[in-house]
Amino acid sequence: MSQDASLPIFGNYHGYYSKRPVVRDPRLALLPHHVFKDARVLDIGCNEGYVTCEIAQSWGAKRVVGVDIDDTLIRAAWKHRRAVWSQQEPSDATEQTNNGTDNVSRKRARDEDERVVRVTNSKSGPVPDYFPVSCEHMFGPLPIPFRPVQGTSSDSDKFPHNVVFQTADWVSSGVTDDQAKYNVVVAFSITKWIHLNGGDEGLMKFFQRVHSVLEADGIFILEPQEWETYAKAKRMSVKLKETSQNLKLKPADFPRLLHDVGFGEVEHLGSTGEGGFRRAVDLYRKL
Repeated sequence: MSQDASLPIFGNYHGYYSKRPVVRDPRLALLPHHVFKDARVLDIGCNEGYVTCEIAQSWGAKRVVGVDIDDTLIRAAWKHRRAVWSQQEPSDATEQTNNGTDNVSRKRARDEDERVVRVTNSKSGPVPDYFPVSCEHMFGPLPIPFRPVQGTSSDSDKFPHNVVFQTADWVSSGVTDDQAKYNVVVAFSITKWIHLNGGDEGLMKFFQRVHSVLEADGIFILEPQEWETYAKAKRMSVKLKETSQNLKLKPADFPRLLHDVGFGEVEHLGSTGEGGFRRAVDLYRKL
């Protein structure tokens, strides 16, 4: 029986975020607000880059690297980055340069409702959804501004310059940014796919690689898929079905496995999402 090349056997669903929230991901809301501040972040299995861009834009990260095995999704992530930039509130400096000081004065005189939105938003930075999506759809995305030379401007560590995407089978090969190591690694809803494709050995290799690319005291944020969800996934291909028959490890074993690799005790941050997307989010700290 031939394998349908369009099947997302790596969890590389196209249109995934038509089912997930597209402005603010509730999984990030479970995390301590300081976790990404000035951090180098790796988002493994980033899909179309929605979470990656939110971390880079709204959570104060210094650099965010999104990787996915599917090049079509990575190209969509670069496109999403530009769309998100087009909807972001202009900075004071941009408005003053492009529109004169009168616009800056008008900006400061905006109504009370917008001020409340700013105060309510616990994360610093420009309002991310300042312009409606319809503006970008009607008039096209704004051009990405020239990237400042590293060390010459604080803007080099701000969105959109602080986020990049790469196509890679990260478990097998990694990416160039790994050499500088990270403060935080994010793995949302990918352990099942790594497990079914690589077996117990592939899963352990993944955990070991995450540990190796983290700085001392680095943080690993994990959203494991429950064992019951493996049954449907393994029916996608003969390979996944065959691999699943030899699996001895289960998601309930992950805290023990990660402790053996060199992480501290798991911190259960809670669960979020609806229906089949309701899953736990856990935090591990490298010892």
